[in-house]
Amino acid sequence: MSINATLFIQGIVFLILVLFTMKFVWPPIAKALDERAQKIADGLAAADRAKTELTAVTQRVDKELADTRNETAQRLADAERRAQAIIDEAKARATEEGNKIVAAARADAEQQTIRVREALREEVAVLAVKGAEQILRREVDAGVHAELLQRLKTEL
Repeated sequence: MSINATLFIQGIVFLILVLFTMKFVWPPIAKALDERAQKIADGLAAADRAKTELTAVTQRVDKELADTRNETAQRLADAERRAQAIIDEAKARATEEGNKIVAAARADAEQQTIRVREALREEVAVLAVKGAEQILRREVDAGVHAELLQRLKTEL
């Protein structure tokens, strides 16, 4: 056999091998490579989505934390205002009660003063009658001279 025939046969075998490889071997390899590339692309897309979602969730959490802090601060301020209002109300009630007690004490003191004055007037009238008895050396009848004694009481 000559070298030309060997080359020609080898070319035909190579062509059959190329056709066989293109028909039966290459499609499964290309399919596997395409699937692998698709999985990698899906994984990268999922990673990008996860990163985006993580950013969104982080922003949402930060917003919720800020809202919670604001709400807590507002509740604390409301509680402090309410506590101050309760304290002011209690002070006002205590002042009112104190004023009532002072007014009652003043009224009681005024009544006692009036009673003491009346008692003193009675005693002065009795002393005046006794003094008049001693001056006149006779007994003055309190029943007969009641009008005179009443005038004396009012003058005192």
